[in-house]
Amino acid sequence: MEIDWRRVQTRLADLGFNPGPIDGVCGPLTSAAIVAFKRTRGLRARPYVGPITLGALDAAWMAQRELVTEAKLPWMAVADSVMGWHERRDNERLKAFLKSDGRALGDPAKLPWCGDFIETCIRIALPDEPFPGALGQNPYWALNWGLFGVDSPPTYGAVCSIERNGGGHVFFLVGEDDTHWYAEGGNQSDSVSVSRISKLRQLKGCRWPATYPVRPIYLPRLTPGDTVITTNEA
Repeated sequence: MEIDWRRVQTRLADLGFNPGPIDGVCGPLTSAAIVAFKRTRGLRARPYVGPITLGALDAAWMAQRELVTEAKLPWMAVADSVMGWHERRDNERLKAFLKSDGRALGDPAKLPWCGDFIETCIRIALPDEPFPGALGQNPYWALNWGLFGVDSPPTYGAVCSIERNGGGHVFFLVGEDDTHWYAEGGNQSDSVSVSRISKLRQLKGCRWPATYPVRPIYLPRLTPGDTVITTNEA
């Protein structure tokens, strides 16, 4: 039986078992992660992977995936509640939303507000979430979000950032296709929207809230539809 080790490693990582690098090679870390996973499922604790182990991995991963659709992540519920709001057309209510966490950068029609949007969603949904170091001092600088929470593989609801001319952009990751990431965020086409970002623009990191222990790792496969391809967020 030929094993797709990248798939096995990805499933393990998604479920919180560290397989080491996702490189398609079953090394010591991958073997240890397989043993740890099998113990949680009452399977014989050995690194062998056969149909039963693969089935258990897929079933566990699907159960995590269903958490996304059955119980919306709280910060994504906040983000979705203001979907479509525009920095000029909806200026007053958008300003009120960005101030609702007790702090704000300023007028979104005049200032880059992607970091302000992410901060507001997180602080409303997860009031005990820490903002360490430079992120706590300046959450409006997008690349400071690399200090947020804990490292995560690309996952629905993860906070991700990319570099752009003059700085960066931060957003919630909500999907992918073969060539693009799907980003839900503020200051995208001057609004709260979902945009497609080329995978050639490498993610500077994906981060998960430290205070939200359930990690429903799942990244939906989406199609372009009416989303905007963004190349320079402003």
